[in-house]
Amino acid sequence: MFDLSSMGIAWGSLLMLAMMIGLLLTGMQLAFVTGFVAIFFTLGWFGVDALPLIASRMYSFSSGYIFLAIPMFVLMAALLDRSGIARDLFDAMKSVGRRVRGGVAVQTLLVAVLLASMSGVIGGETVLLGILALPQMLRLGYDRKLAIGTTCAGGALGTMLPPSIVLIIYGMTASVSIGDLFKASFLPAFILAGCYIAYVLIRCKLNPALAPLPSDDELEEDLANQPSYFKALFFPLLSVATVLGSIYTGVASVTEASALGVVGIMISAVIRKEMSWSMLKDSAVATMKTCGMIMWIGIGASALVGIYNLMGGIDFVEETILALSGGSALATLLIMMVILLVLGMFLDWVGVALLTMPIFVPIIISLGYDPIWFGVVFCLNMQVSFLSPPFGPAAFYLKSVAPKDISLGEIFTSLLPFIGLQVLVLSLVIMFPQLALWWQ
Repeated sequence: MFDLSSMGIAWGSLLMLAMMIGLLLTGMQLAFVTGFVAIFFTLGWFGVDALPLIASRMYSFSSGYIFLAIPMFVLMAALLDRSGIARDLFDAMKSVGRRVRGGVAVQTLLVAVLLASMSGVIGGETVLLGILALPQMLRLGYDRKLAIGTTCAGGALGTMLPPSIVLIIYGMTASVSIGDLFKASFLPAFILAGCYIAYVLIRCKLNPALAPLPSDDELEEDLANQPSYFKALFFPLLSVATVLGSIYTGVASVTEASALGVVGIMISAVIRKEMSWSMLKDSAVATMKTCGMIMWIGIGASALVGIYNLMGGIDFVEETILALSGGSALATLLIMMVILLVLGMFLDWVGVALLTMPIFVPIIISLGYDPIWFGVVFCLNMQVSFLSPPFGPAAFYLKSVAPKDISLGEIFTSLLPFIGLQVLVLSLVIMFPQLALWWQ
């Protein structure tokens, strides 16, 4: 049997990284890459007797009680995708975009905030806005890049706004309160959304050609087709109030609140006469696919991190980062930010969180930083990766429903100003931690 332990942790870490990059370049899924590398190093470093350690890590990850919240929030998003709730919500807010230059873009961002507060899943929200908002802005003569960037960046707000699944995964990995993370992310998320809205309004004010005002005929048509405000706004607002209100007031845990949210959306669909067996079946299948992906990535990543920890890897990474930073807490944090940004360009956020947070969070705590605050910083960092080339998932989600003449390159170009705003808010939260810890 080969003995990898003789090569030392430095060369072992380099070999592990090279294996992961090489396997990912073959097209193998991240979940299987991490699982294979974990087994390889378990056998090579500790021997066959250590294999039960992998099974133990897999079980401890998959049996976490808080993990139950993820399928519930994903199911909420799937039900929203297949109901008319989002469409009615968008139509009801047309009054925002009637007489304000850039108003439809602002309307899109406001709807994005409400949808994000209902589900916490970026994929479905980006697709919904791509179907509802993007065609309308293009029809009204909005600048293509402004319309594309607003739609895509707004759809990615689900990363930050509670009940964000990114925050749930971080909380599970870092062993911190999910409810506290939701409270901490609330203000930075609204600051980010406010920056988007301010950017749109200022640009349209400086260059009115970017967002023509609707004609009188279009205004009359909107007034004639105005939906019921009660039907459009009552159920979404009730859902948001039920989920977030029960968490913030302490009435229910995150897991219990997620179940309440699903029940609320289902009751809303029944009252609206939209619930059907096929809708429920399609939503359940979509939920199983998404949660299966998260589960397998989590199993592989938790096994790999567990083995790497036993090898002494976490101590090695901590010593290396501290040596590179010269012992400076801020420099250490910035090095972590760069690592996360680079990883986020190539890996799914679930993999990034599960691979790095078990290593980074103990370092952050040892430097005297608050892990709740770091969770918000991490989510803002993932916001950037969701939009950044070459593999920003939000751009690919939008491309799947955008008109055929809109290329992926045009989408990424349109996102550059919004990426700049994300980096700005990330910098503000790093410089002023109280933006995330305002509630303490």
